[in-house]
Amino acid sequence: MDEIQRIYQLRKELHEHNYRYYVLNQPTIGDQEFDFLMHELQDLEAKHPEMADANSPTQRVGSDLNEEFRQVEHKYPMLSLANTYNEQDVSDWYDSVKKGLAGEDFEVCCEMKYDGLSISLTYVDGRLTQAVTRGDGVRGDDVTANVKTIRSIPLVLSAPDATGNLFATPAYPREFEIRGEILMPWTVFERLNKEREEAEEPLFANPRNAASGTLKSQKSSLVASRQLDAYLYYLLGEELPAEGHFENLEAARSWGFKISEGMKKVKTLQDIYDFINYWDQARKSLPVATDGIVLKVNSLRQQRSLGFTAKSPRWAIAYKFKAERVCTRLNEVTYQVGRTGAITPVANMDPVQLAGTTVKRATLNNEDFIKNFDLHIGDYVYVEKGGEIIPKIVGVDIDQRPIIAQPVQFIKHCPECGTPLVRYEGEAAWYCPNDTGCPPQIKGRIEHFIARKAMNIDSLGPETIDDYFRQGLIHNIADLYDIEVPQINGDGSRTKSAQRIVNGIQKSKEVPFERVVFALGIRFVGETSAKLLARHFKNIDALMAAGIEELQEVEGIGEVMAKSIITYFHDDRNREIVERLRGYGLQMELSEEQTAATSDILVGQSVVISGVFAHHSRDEYKALIEQNGGKNVGSISNKTSFILAGENMGPSKLQKAEKLGIKIMSEEEFLDLIS
Repeated sequence: MDEIQRIYQLRKELHEHNYRYYVLNQPTIGDQEFDFLMHELQDLEAKHPEMADANSPTQRVGSDLNEEFRQVEHKYPMLSLANTYNEQDVSDWYDSVKKGLAGEDFEVCCEMKYDGLSISLTYVDGRLTQAVTRGDGVRGDDVTANVKTIRSIPLVLSAPDATGNLFATPAYPREFEIRGEILMPWTVFERLNKEREEAEEPLFANPRNAASGTLKSQKSSLVASRQLDAYLYYLLGEELPAEGHFENLEAARSWGFKISEGMKKVKTLQDIYDFINYWDQARKSLPVATDGIVLKVNSLRQQRSLGFTAKSPRWAIAYKFKAERVCTRLNEVTYQVGRTGAITPVANMDPVQLAGTTVKRATLNNEDFIKNFDLHIGDYVYVEKGGEIIPKIVGVDIDQRPIIAQPVQFIKHCPECGTPLVRYEGEAAWYCPNDTGCPPQIKGRIEHFIARKAMNIDSLGPETIDDYFRQGLIHNIADLYDIEVPQINGDGSRTKSAQRIVNGIQKSKEVPFERVVFALGIRFVGETSAKLLARHFKNIDALMAAGIEELQEVEGIGEVMAKSIITYFHDDRNREIVERLRGYGLQMELSEEQTAATSDILVGQSVVISGVFAHHSRDEYKALIEQNGGKNVGSISNKTSFILAGENMGPSKLQKAEKLGIKIMSEEEFLDLIS
């Protein structure tokens, strides 16, 4: 056998071993033998670069190259499911399906609801060609390179024949899409958080956050190291093998996909209740996070007949499990400092198993929270954690309180820099006012500055910022613009990624003025407030010179925010940073285009946007409304001036608008109005 034939043979064998180990949990060879075969393939591929294949088993290790994600539009929109929390809601859904099908018999496929990151995988000729996150449901991020590192996702499909041969004549469609959840197993999650704790890094709140953050990493080698998993639950395409959802997933299982064993086809409402009740307990032994059950009408024909609402399919619903509750002992309260200086108390408790993880810390929110529960050190407290919630204390067992237990006393000084804490009027939190000298605040403000909705420097991340801060490369947001490639390319092996970071920082100089105002991180000034301030004052000099009365003339700017803005700009250190940013070329005034587009046509009007539009995106229409003096609101009320409606406006919104007599304005009418 020549070397080229051996490459093909090794790839086939390693794909099969991957499938048996990561999907079937039935390995036929040991780790050492697997590694030996992998190294042999790597050596042969290095000798024959002409045999490069993006779907080779050797590509599972990922790359250290920093790749930006491109946005990809979904062929089929990824809608969310309506949620339900009790048996009555399930019964109502079941009856609505029965009514929608005019009494026709139907089956329901019951599945586990995995708590991870939704993913859409496209296969052409049995090979993975694209992996896209859910995004906004219409378009998502292309994360193909990262997904290829997940061992339970097949790069090349199998199709076993009657003899068990995994690579027989294909039975799958030439092209199809399969959807599922990217998950971080509990064991990996706990190991990762232990490592982060030892490194004094922020802990992940739950496996879903950890999986999401991992998959969005710009380094696929990091993704590979975190051992993500995937369960698939929905097959789409023009030539599916069966007319039933359950049957299609069984077919996908035979092609090499990891399909949940906790899947059952039932007919009656009682069958559904039995499934829910069984898995409410059995899910606790699963290796990954789940937060409910998904119910789907099995027949694809009946699914098409039932159709969709504006946000979700009528033929499917999600039942969410109630949050688990455990009792454990409170040993100590420690305090964390956030980006804005807000002090968050944290309960440190005896370790206890909760929703699949070992929990020993829980947020206490603020001083009022502690007082309301009358917390004492040594108390036995009840802790809850829903599917996507950081553990929190929900009660105290007073009967178990030790006689010598002492009440929790909130701290008076910052635990990081020692500055006396302050509490602003109308605020529940205590703050450290030393925003220019408190390390967590400095790093937090830099992380805020680079965020997508601020300066959008996506080549940087929290871990990199922390590294640069520890090295002394940066002490404030302006220092970012002094960074040069030789300072951050290590021993010279990271020149490309260093250049990408520097390029990203330089590109941020194009970010419009309103986002620069938001990026400064002025306490209490959010994204919307920053837009209002930028459009009112037009440039940074006018904003810096504004007095409290002038600031309060801006809609939505109250006394507390106005005082915070004045305090920020009265600090010489902040003014120096602003001047440095101006000198580096950041946008410190509205562009001519923004100024020219401003009018008062919509002054005093509150507008709700609903539907899908042909000429502009929803974000562009929101900007047009604000540029013309209007205000964007999310829900319909008596104060709504009109609804800017595109195609497929939600029926509930339409019904409410008609009930309140609110005008519905088409896309064309709106453009005529502001033109």
